[in-house]
Amino acid sequence: MANHKSAIKRIRANAAKRLRNRYQAKTTRNAIKKLRNTTSQEEAKTLLPRVISMLDRLAKKNVIHKKKASNNKSKLTKFVNKLA
Repeated sequence: MANHKSAIKRIRANAAKRLRNRYQAKTTRNAIKKLRNTTSQEEAKTLLPRVISMLDRLAKKNVIHKKKASNNKSKLTKFVNKLA
């Protein structure tokens, strides 16, 4: 266990950040699944910018790797464009 005041505070801060990161990552994964299960192109086109924004935010905060975000955005864009 930590002995210094700053180490104890760091543990608390890390726990709070971890919870926030897990919540945001899970929310983004659910939004991706919702977009993937969409069959109409109009609905998908309205969801896509929101999902891309979420992915960019996660990459910016280093919750996910920036290249993973880029790959996801590319695949989702292709998926939406292929819907007819």
